[in-house]
Amino acid sequence: YQYLSRYKRNENLDLFTFDPRRIQGTERECLECLMDFCGRSNPSWTELSNFTRFLNLQLRKCEKSVFCSRVVIEQLRGF
Repeated sequence: YQYLSRYKRNENLDLFTFDPRRIQGTERECLECLMDFCGRSNPSWTELSNFTRFLNLQLRKCEKSVFCSRVVIEQLRGF
């Protein structure tokens, strides 16, 4: 939700890192945001669950990637 809500507001995601200690938004806002990005007009709970698990997996890999590190971002702008 934290990534998607920032993306929706056109915020820069390059320097953002998920912090599970900082809870943001309400359950309703989270669900609405997930439904906006899920790609289905009326997703089931299973579809939302699969979407969030896949997105979470990809975002974790991205956060660990050397290509997404602050050093690379600062020295290779736009990379």
